[in-house]
Amino acid sequence: MGREITEEKLQKYFRITEEALKTLEVAVHEKSLLWVAAQDFLTMAKSYFEDAKYYYGKGDYVTAFAALNYAHGFIDAGVRLGVFRGEDDRLFAFG
Repeated sequence: MGREITEEKLQKYFRITEEALKTLEVAVHEKSLLWVAAQDFLTMAKSYFEDAKYYYGKGDYVTAFAALNYAHGFIDAGVRLGVFRGEDDRLFAFG
């Protein structure tokens, strides 16, 4: 059982989250009431991903890993809500 955040684990989740951000598509029309939610979820996911990179660069693996999990949480919540289209079950919990 792993009790530490290793370099390998961090790199794995950086790759998964980055690929998810690159491949997801906004699934609602810009005139939809859900457009604002989609944009907000996407902004939050990208912001947390950038935070993860920042903390990783400072050597703070715990906070970097937490930020990656928040980023991916917004991605998966957007897919579940239906504002994002994400078909790949390697990248999206609800794909």
